[in-house]
Amino acid sequence: MPRQAPKDPVIATNKKAFHDYTIVERFEAGIQLTGTEVKSCRERAVQLGESYIKILNGQIFLLNCHIAAYGFGNRFNHPVKRERRLLMHKKEILKLQQWLGTRGGTLIPLKFYFKEGLVKVEVAYAQGKTHADQRETLRKRETEMVMRRALRK
Repeated sequence: MPRQAPKDPVIATNKKAFHDYTIVERFEAGIQLTGTEVKSCRERAVQLGESYIKILNGQIFLLNCHIAAYGFGNRFNHPVKRERRLLMHKKEILKLQQWLGTRGGTLIPLKFYFKEGLVKVEVAYAQGKTHADQRETLRKRETEMVMRRALRK
């Protein structure tokens, strides 16, 4: 029996990432979850605000991601903030590791979503913005909004 796609596949997004970082490239990764974590994801109880990604011993891990405890999980519930292994091809992990070594930057999760019934994570290689860059981005958005309003009228 084929898996059914949910009506809204996006579980959580990291809005803060777009404000604090310039996104260079995006990747899709699977995530190794326990049963109660998947059920919490279906309830959309995920927060990505302060989470980040590290590469350790050739494996890639999601750290500081808050997946709330499942209400009916009782003693089988998972720790709320644990290291979760991400599932990517070895070539992609090596490419990311090389970028981190040469260019600086960081790896951050952008969003959690469902794809064919499985939980996926959108991973981004990003570089931090300075305070001036953040202001410039806000100014650009403001001018675009003003132009759209003017075109409507």
